[in-house]
Amino acid sequence: MAVKVYKPTTPGRRRSSVEDFSDITKKKPERALVTRIMKSGGRNNTGRITVRHRGGGAKRLYRMIDFTRSRFDMPAEVIAIEYDPNRGPRIALIQYEDEKKAYILAGEGMKVGTKVLSSQKAIEAVNGARMPLEHIPSGMFVYNVELQPTKGGQVVRGAGAGAQIQVIEGKYAQLKLPSGEIRLFLKECMGTVGRVGNSDYQLVRLGKAGRRRHLGWRPTVKGKNMNPVDHPHGGGEGHSPIGLKVGPKTPWGKKARGVKTRKKGKWNDKLIVQRRKRKKR
Repeated sequence: MAVKVYKPTTPGRRRSSVEDFSDITKKKPERALVTRIMKSGGRNNTGRITVRHRGGGAKRLYRMIDFTRSRFDMPAEVIAIEYDPNRGPRIALIQYEDEKKAYILAGEGMKVGTKVLSSQKAIEAVNGARMPLEHIPSGMFVYNVELQPTKGGQVVRGAGAGAQIQVIEGKYAQLKLPSGEIRLFLKECMGTVGRVGNSDYQLVRLGKAGRRRHLGWRPTVKGKNMNPVDHPHGGGEGHSPIGLKVGPKTPWGKKARGVKTRKKGKWNDKLIVQRRKRKKR
């Protein structure tokens, strides 16, 4: 995919860009593979806002993506590449030999006619092939990786993302994630060979607040622009500094900016070989 830049005919067009949808081959989604999304505006079941800055936005249908691809050893063919408003990468509509259809994340280079296969045994490590990490050669990139066997892919699913297999030792495979973190995964966990497609997605610039609103985001302002009742940094005359002796705080009164919030002794700490943020020597 490429990014399209228009002439700056209006202030909103200036320095903005849009996706080039030339890779899309089918506009309307498969009716049997979509479901309705109910909007919450960031509110929980009691009506209180638990996630700020959410609300509005264009209506969407949720495309049910098969993150497990558990129909093993049954070849499938990509019959369409589609746009998904709920994620950055494209999605591929595949059809199995028994004519059943499913949506999967479209990998880099995937197009109509591409053959894909999922297996629990060792198969040819071509783009789009899905198998346990222990059968994928070291140095190759994978995406849509499981955290627990049979649970379905949960990590490395963003546009252009790919995790590199470093080494397989004992019962673990060592992966370098897109964030730079090196982590251990059980070698029975499944992964798809290649990288997620649509890597140019990160280059798109919205250019104006209205496009942000269409995506379902409401405005965000600094705490010091609020009233004292709304934020610990609020109040004062004009554009005042934070002015707290104990340091900056979150909207809920806890210490912020540079304070470590990760709890010690989490169950997955032992699986992290190298942090994404490490101290410089």
